[in-house]
Amino acid sequence: MNCIIVDDEPLARAEMRSLINETSKMDILGEFSNAPSALEFLKDNDADLIFLDIEMPMVTGLEFAEMLPKRSLIIFTTAYSQYALKSYELEAVDYLLKPIDSQRLEKAINKAILYTELLSKDTIKNTIESNTTDFLFIKADRRFYKISFSDIKFIEGLKDYVVIHTRQQKLITAMNLKTIHQKVSEETFIRVSKSYVVNADYIDSFDNHSIYIDESEIPIGEVYKAEFFAKYAGGFLGTD
Repeated sequence: MNCIIVDDEPLARAEMRSLINETSKMDILGEFSNAPSALEFLKDNDADLIFLDIEMPMVTGLEFAEMLPKRSLIIFTTAYSQYALKSYELEAVDYLLKPIDSQRLEKAINKAILYTELLSKDTIKNTIESNTTDFLFIKADRRFYKISFSDIKFIEGLKDYVVIHTRQQKLITAMNLKTIHQKVSEETFIRVSKSYVVNADYIDSFDNHSIYIDESEIPIGEVYKAEFFAKYAGGFLGTD
């Protein structure tokens, strides 16, 4: 798997390069101080993963992300927490706050590797063939896989696909999040952001901004916040 680093700060690029080499065997194709030069490079080169700063001159990381081909995965790297929700709306793999912890980076890279492997398999041709009151079928590799609603922890939108996170595995299918949300139980599953539908039975805790399921932190979008708190917190919305 290869990557590029886009950050306007030379020291930040050097630190990221060192951390990547320390925590993975990833091939770093290039480092760029601004989005236009990175975009020019990507016209003739394919990068599996982009480590992308947000506050940069000329073109911000968020603006740059909207220009990228859908095949490119993004991990945002920034000193500012206020862009987290927007980054997930852009379907970023992860959002890392500077100074970046090596273990946190390793977790993000492993997630990107997993998604790259999933997207490279025939499973991208999956379709959800049918649904009932308590399970659905996903067609993959000429077989039908039965998935009980009770086994699904949450569903994540990723590019033109959804990743179904179950207790046993992760399955990917070519379908948008709205469509699959209509196929699962509305009593148990709730849309909490542009990129996530969660199974309420697996929620460990939540605050005003995020839901926590096992080791996953799932952002709550502003558009969906009122409905979520009305349904699961009696309408109470605490202070920051």
